Amino acid sequence: MINKRFPLLFNFLLILLVACNTGQEKTDMAVAKSDTTKKAAEKAAKKTILFFGNSLTAGYGLDDPSNAFPSLIQKRIDSLELPYTVVNAGVSGETSSGGNSRIDWILKQPVDIFILELGANDGLRGIPFAETAKNLQSIIDKVKAKNKDVKIILAGMLVPPNMGPDYSKAFKELFPELAKKNATPFIPFILEGVAGEEKLNQADGIHPTVEGHRMVMENVWAVLKTVL
Repeated sequence: MINKRFPLLFNFLLILLVACNTGQEKTDMAVAKSDTTKKAAEKAAKKTILFFGNSLTAGYGLDDPSNAFPSLIQKRIDSLELPYTVVNAGVSGETSSGGNSRIDWILKQPVDIFILELGANDGLRGIPFAETAKNLQSIIDKVKAKNKDVKIILAGMLVPPNMGPDYSKAFKELFPELAKKNATPFIPFILEGVAGEEKLNQADGIHPTVEGHRMVMENVWAVLKTVL
């Protein structure tokens, strides 16, 4: 004889099981939503470091762009768990004039730290250093106008001696004077320890190898870490 209470007990257990599963699903959904919200908040909290430069910044000639010094900076930042995202806005062949024309479009995105690495191509083309200084100052002014709290770092550059002693001297002095005028942190020579070293440069003798970019990264990091 079948116990009449069995169907009632079965139905109760079934309802309890369904309720438990529903409760677990709601818990899982809540946890997933919480994780998504947390990740979104962490992403929103991160500040942007923008590298604005030429082929050096772009990583010209490297098989993998992740070996360029801006990407190496990002890896260093990630290893230290610092809340910054690096944006590489380097364009090969860029002059200060080209950069001045392009900067308005670049500034459509938020920028908290701006590293300016331009001028080398001006020097190689013998462009009057006064024109280079004017263009670089214009870029700095536009960046400051976009965000008054932005931190700007200026990277210095030298030109080969074959450009003539007078031009080389004036070009060298351009960058520290600009940095002093704008009270910006300054990298005296971004290619310090790399320029002229055959094993650290590609066949053209101008663009760094992977190892060369590691040294450039250290030159940049020495100054960047002071403003993070």
